[in-house]
Amino acid sequence: MKASELRQMSSDQLGELLKSTEESYFRLRMQSQMERLEVPSELKKNRRLIARILTEQRQRELNAK
Repeated sequence: MKASELRQMSSDQLGELLKSTEESYFRLRMQSQMERLEVPSELKKNRRLIARILTEQRQRELNAK
């Protein structure tokens, strides 16, 4: 998901997306410890998506002040 797509989402949608992405990232980390992942790049993609969401939330917070 691109940053431009995140900017178009509401704050509630961003929060829900963040929650689901963090859960997915946690499951992937646990799976990587127990067994080999089919697509190891998913860890990196999830980590970057979490960072993008948090960045957008922070920007909105700063713009609101």
